[in-house]
Amino acid sequence: MFDPQKLLEQFLGGGKAPQGQGGPGAQGGLSPDFMKGLATGGVAGGLAGILLGGKTSKKMAKGAVKLGGTAALAGLAYKAYTAWQASRSGAPAPVAPPPMKDITPKPEGTPFLPSIAAAREDMSLALLRAMIAAAKADGHIDAEEQRLIFERLDELALSTEEKAFVMDEIRKPLDIDAVVRAATTPELALEIYAASFLAMEPDDPAEQAYLAMLASRLKLDPGLKAAVEAEARKTVA
Repeated sequence: MFDPQKLLEQFLGGGKAPQGQGGPGAQGGLSPDFMKGLATGGVAGGLAGILLGGKTSKKMAKGAVKLGGTAALAGLAYKAYTAWQASRSGAPAPVAPPPMKDITPKPEGTPFLPSIAAAREDMSLALLRAMIAAAKADGHIDAEEQRLIFERLDELALSTEEKAFVMDEIRKPLDIDAVVRAATTPELALEIYAASFLAMEPDDPAEQAYLAMLASRLKLDPGLKAAVEAEARKTVA
């Protein structure tokens, strides 16, 4: 079995840098040289760059690469949740610290980031599947694009199991029911929505419809939905 957390980092371009591109990055972060290359040329080597095509340079290269993997996606959702809670109680939202390498709050010890390894792996798989499903929401991955994606996957340093997982998920028909079923907790539901929002351009009508349906099926409070979208937009600003 492959490591879903590692694959999620590779998907976002937040894992180790390839040889000759700035050296290895720490988990959830990248070396300055490698980050500069990503920001100017798309998610070089990131699976999202292959899957999302032209969308990458507009959005994912700006922000999603700064997220890293599972822990940082959990942090984004956790930050949105705490801000939403504060707005409901009338208390001021926490003041964000000055920008640093790790700009998200720490969700460890909360239901947003399970401490049990198996639970965290399940979470990572759910987020991967949600992002791939979101990328298919506008129907842009046709047979020819699948062929090109698979050709480029062969060029990446992925295991046979990792490549098979991505290929199988891309080939599957879009199934929002499966995405929703994976949301076994309210926290994971919010993380799935956050990951899906990051994986698309929500100004596309088909993608707007998908996000609206997903939020409804996940039973997200409208204010909470808005909070996570706001945090995601800050990430890609």
